[in-house]
Amino acid sequence: MQALKWIRYGAWAAVAILAFVSAAILIGWWQVDGPGRKQIEVAAFAAGSPFTLVNHKGETVTEATYLGKPTLVFFGFTHCPEVCPTTLFEISNQLGKLGPDADRLQVLFVTVDPERDTPAQMALYLQSFDSRIVGLSGTQAQVDAALSAYKAYAKRIPTDNGYTMDHTASVYLMDAKGRFKSMIDYHEDDAAALEKIRLLLNARG
Repeated sequence: MQALKWIRYGAWAAVAILAFVSAAILIGWWQVDGPGRKQIEVAAFAAGSPFTLVNHKGETVTEATYLGKPTLVFFGFTHCPEVCPTTLFEISNQLGKLGPDADRLQVLFVTVDPERDTPAQMALYLQSFDSRIVGLSGTQAQVDAALSAYKAYAKRIPTDNGYTMDHTASVYLMDAKGRFKSMIDYHEDDAAALEKIRLLLNARG
């Protein structure tokens, strides 16, 4: 009887472990050990589907334009009071810390406010940050399609002086084949963010 009881306990434990693993697979995340940290990867999160936009030089681009190199993608707008300039400043600093490896990386700043953020406005705004950052704009329909492709959020919020934009504040990390790999959260520790970028640059497959 005692042996039978332990067999039942073992079976229950196996079922519980299997259920947990299955749930993790369905949710699409696992943890990868890094030097002193754990990085959350979202394997099942398919972001970065086809889009057509205009860069800050006035050139039409698509998702295919940026295949071949790992890419950071950030959604924001030039009238943003805090999140956007802070994030772009941090990315600029991270590019500097990467040294020559930064040239193996692409950075896209996609506006969520195409009404005000023309290519010319994006070009003017980006003068304050690393010159390798590319600004992307387009029609409202094109921007909405890009938001949908990346499963990003943006909402127009009325204010006394007009409007502002509420939007996703994280940075998407895409591999050289345009596949989503991870995210850098707003105000994430700089060392952790830099580690994620280095992992992205050194990833294979």
